Amino acid sequence: MTNGGSSAGPADGGVVWDFFVSYTQADRGWAEWIAWQLEDAGYRVLVQAWDFVPGSNWARGMDDGVRMSARTVAVLSGAYFRSVFGTAEWQAAWAADPLGEQRKLLVARVEDCPRPGVLAQVVGIDIFDRSQDQARTVLLQAAELAITGARAKPPTPPPFPADTAPSAGATGATGGIQVGDVSAPDGQAVGVNYGQVAQIRTPQTQQGNS
Repeated sequence: MTNGGSSAGPADGGVVWDFFVSYTQADRGWAEWIAWQLEDAGYRVLVQAWDFVPGSNWARGMDDGVRMSARTVAVLSGAYFRSVFGTAEWQAAWAADPLGEQRKLLVARVEDCPRPGVLAQVVGIDIFDRSQDQARTVLLQAAELAITGARAKPPTPPPFPADTAPSAGATGATGGIQVGDVSAPDGQAVGVNYGQVAQIRTPQTQQGNS
C-alpha cells in the first residue's frame, strides 16, 4: 500500500496525490473505505481522517487537497450537501474542469439522495445497496477510467438484443445500457464525466410473471 498521505509537495505546486477524498464527518466510514480501496489498488490518496493529524493545519490540508490532487472524489449524501466545506471542495474541482474533459471530479453516492445544481450534470457512481465486492469493482473501474481517459467498452461483444429481450409479460426497464455492475443513461460510457449528462444509475430488476 502506498503512503498516500505524504505532505511533501513538489516545489512547483504540482500534483502530489491521485485522489483527494472529500466528505463530511457523517460519512467518515464511507470515506475511509473508499480511501483504503484506492490506496490498496496503488493510488496516492489524501483523506482527512488519516492525514489531518494533531498539530497539522486543517485549512492548509484542505487547500492542498483541492490544489495538489489530480482528482477529487466527492462522497455524496444528504449531509454532504449541507456541508459548507464539502461544497467548497467539490466546487473547486468542478471549476477546474467544468466540461469534464479531464475527469477531475468523481461523484460517489453513498445513499439515495438528490444531486442539485451542476452536480446533476456530472456522471457519477452509486456504491450503496451493493455487496462490498461489487462496490469495490465499480469504484476502481471509475478511478481507472478517470485517470486513463478510456472508454467503458466491454471486453466481449454485448448479447444480441433479440435474444435477451424480456418476455411479453415482463415489467420494468433498465434505463440504460449495462456495463458491469452499473448502467449509463442514454448510451453514455460508464465512469465518464460529460458535464451535461445525468448520473450513472443502477438498473431496475426485471421481473417476469409468475
